[in-house]
Parts: sequence; structure tokens; C-alpha cells
Amino acid sequence: MKLITFQSILIELYPLIAAVTAMIVAQILKFTYNYMSQGEIRIRQLGQAGGMPSSHAAMVTSLAAAIGLDQGWTSPLFSICVVFAMIVLYDAAGVRAAAGKQAAVLNQMMEDLFEHGKFQTEKLTELLGHSPLEVIVGACLGVGIAFTLYY
Repeated sequence: MKLITFQSILIELYPLIAAVTAMIVAQILKFTYNYMSQGEIRIRQLGQAGGMPSSHAAMVTSLAAAIGLDQGWTSPLFSICVVFAMIVLYDAAGVRAAAGKQAAVLNQMMEDLFEHGKFQTEKLTELLGHSPLEVIVGACLGVGIAFTLYY
């Protein structure tokens, strides 16, 4: 019979713990970065997508790195995680960034309609995606956290 201890649970859950930790750290850094660059506190930003660094990138790269460290760099599970991470990184920097640009254009159109009093609706969220730099910083943060927690 295998003895289950808190330490053994932490070791078994290391990939999950690394991924969630990376996401939380990225969200806190995003909040801090916004405060330092904008000089304003936006509590909502702790739970929002978009901004520096990308918490999506941090989470998936941390998961992939943790699986690589835990299961081996040649394991099928690591390969799956890398493919998953690549899709998320592409989405964060590409598809969602384009959707954010579309939201900005639609919001401008709505403002033009508001001036003429013909159309009223809620503004769309424009900060949906990330710049390539935000994704790269998030990815580096995620890998760094996975390695830090492993050792």
C-alpha cells in the first residue's frame, strides 16, 4: 500500500501547480505593469485577458515545460503539450489580436452612430489578444516558473 502524503500529492500535481502558478503570477504582473505604466489601479485587470505578460502563454508553456521535466522531453505527453501550447500561443498573438482590432473598428462605428442618435449598444472589449512581445514574455515566464518549481 502506497503512503499518501501532502508532499507526494504536490509532486504528483506538479504540472498542474506549475501551470496555475504561472497564470496567477502573470495576472499579478499584468496588474503591476499596468499600475507602473498607467499610474492607475484596475482591479478588474486581475481577471481579464490581454496585456503584458500573456497569462495564456505563461500557463501553457509552464504546463509543457513541467511535463517535459516530469515525464521526459521525448514523451508523447510532452509532444501533446507542445502542440497545445503552439495553438494557444498562435491564438493569443494572432486570432484574438485580430478580433480585438475588429472590436475597435466596431466601437468607432458605434460612436459615429451615437452622434447621430440612431444606435445604442454596449461597447465591445478591444483588448482580447496580445502583441508578440506580450506572448514571448508570458512564455518565458511560464517556462521559468516550471523550472523554478521543479528544482
